[in-house]
Amino acid sequence: MSERQEVVGLIAGQGALPLLLAQGIRNSGKRVACIGLRGQFDPALPQMCDDFAEAGILRLGRWVTLARRFGIREAVMVGRVSKAKMHDPIRLFRDIPDLRAALLWYRRLRHDHRTPTLLTALAENLAQDGVMLIDSTRYIPEQLAHKGVMTKTQPDALQTSDIAFAMPLLQELLRLGIGQAISVREKDTIAVEALEGTDQMIERSGELCKAKGWTLLKNARDDHDRRGDVPTVGVSTIEKLHAAGGRALAVGSGKVILLDKPAVLATADRLRVAVIGI
Repeated sequence: MSERQEVVGLIAGQGALPLLLAQGIRNSGKRVACIGLRGQFDPALPQMCDDFAEAGILRLGRWVTLARRFGIREAVMVGRVSKAKMHDPIRLFRDIPDLRAALLWYRRLRHDHRTPTLLTALAENLAQDGVMLIDSTRYIPEQLAHKGVMTKTQPDALQTSDIAFAMPLLQELLRLGIGQAISVREKDTIAVEALEGTDQMIERSGELCKAKGWTLLKNARDDHDRRGDVPTVGVSTIEKLHAAGGRALAVGSGKVILLDKPAVLATADRLRVAVIGI
């Protein structure tokens, strides 16, 4: 029993966040037992885990089988899985669901593809077999944005004004479940994030607004379920923002993860992008 309590499961999709979580779990003195989603996880991830196996995105029965094999009672589920693929008419040929996934889809998800609905359904389904999804930031609290200006680069008066103007708008978008980011300049809304994700939304903002100095805001709902999808910002986000003409980034303090926080802030200062926790 003591060995089981020392195991933390990691259900891993794309990106650097699973790598940070694996390191954070190991730093806490616990074993990392990882279920890597086939075709999604970083190639460096297996060597950072004590136990590792692959499973298809829609093979929930195998998730449970692996959880029992590894002794997983608590698990963190992080990493991107392209939501656009959920609307792909040939998705079933790419990753055929098992009976457990098919039943979950039919009973809970066929008419509602929203992330909160998906996460709740998955969590309840896994809990039936004793696997509890936990707060995905538990082992990396140092990577969360904190309140105030986090960079040496300070926002100018225009950016400060735009943040005050746009944050209430973003909170309403979050309440409606539309997206997690908005871009503004001179109190004009440039773009709102939807299905395409933040990176493509940044590129679109640069195409729509040729003037430099616009501001990007990213946040999560106050009641956001942190057992799964937590908003993240990485070094590449800062680089894309700068390339597209953005010069300030405002994020929810305690709600948005900075992937390798020191590197993110150092990159922002090098490119003269202000990063502010709200």
